[in-house]
Parts: sequence; structure tokens; C-alpha cells
Amino acid sequence: MEMTLLLNATYEPLRVVHWQKAIALLWQGKVEVLEVYDREVHAVSISFKLPSVMRLLKLVRLKDAHRAVKFSRINIFTRDSYACQYCRHKFRTEELTFDHVVPIAKGGRKTWENIVTACWRCNNRKSGRTPDEAGMKLMKKPVKPRWSPTVTISIGIRNAPENWRDYLYWNLELDADPAET
Repeated sequence: MEMTLLLNATYEPLRVVHWQKAIALLWQGKVEVLEVYDREVHAVSISFKLPSVMRLLKLVRLKDAHRAVKFSRINIFTRDSYACQYCRHKFRTEELTFDHVVPIAKGGRKTWENIVTACWRCNNRKSGRTPDEAGMKLMKKPVKPRWSPTVTISIGIRNAPENWRDYLYWNLELDADPAET
């Protein structure tokens, strides 16, 4: 069944919820429906179209911890645009790994500033050495991203419904394959 994009009162995307949660919020009077799917839900005495995009009627204040980008493999790949930071070629997710710039054996840590996207070939070539020791150069210095929550929500949604597009602020084409961009 369909998922529903939930917006804050300010139209800022908050999260994606299951259609059943969306219906519960609607019946509680906490949201307004902005967009609907063609699909209908039928009850004994009522039928209505499933909500696609809903907006909370009251503002939800988010703590900075909720806005922080989570440290994960896919977010590292996204930060680095699915490109190996050594050979500069773009790859599909399954062709990538991450690399410790300063290896763990040499005191490197698992942080945004020490992890980069690498293809399997370059990661094997670099092995347990620093880029300088391996004679390799980083494409750019790794840093912790400063993305908005809308980008955090968008990660992993490859085929977002057409009527969500006006409410999301994408920095990439929605249906683009990372290896093609």
C-alpha cells in the first residue's frame, strides 16, 4: 500500500508514514490532506482516497539532534556523490565500499572526516596505508555534511510519487541512477 509524506505546519518534510498512520492522524484532526492517490479505502459507510501528502496543523519543533545527518554507509556514498574519492569514477552502490583515510591500525577513527567512498579496486590498492603512502590523492577532503532534514528523508526514496515533488527540495534528479549522474 501507499506511503504518505508528512509535512510540518511550515510545509517542511518531516517523515514518510504508512497510510494507516496517515488515516489515524486525519481522524484525530491533526493534519490536513494536501494531495491524494487515485486509490480509495472503503469502510462500511464511507470511502475516500488515500492521502499522499499531509500537513500537520500545529508546528512540531525539531531538536538539532533530529536534523543531524546520520553516519551511515549510504549517507557517505551520498555525500561523495557515489564517486570513488581516489579514481573519481561513479559507481552503483553494490560496487562501492568505504575507506578509512587514516587506517584504524594507524589511529584512524570511524568519523565523517576519516571515511570516504571508494571503489573496490582503489580500496584494495590503498590497503592499510594512508593515501600519501599508497601514492594516491583524495578527490576532496571528507567533511560532515550539513544537509537539511528534507535531504535526510529523501535518501533511499528512488521512485517518489509524482505529487510529492512539489514538497521536497531535492539536490539530485529523483529517478537518476547514481552511476549515471
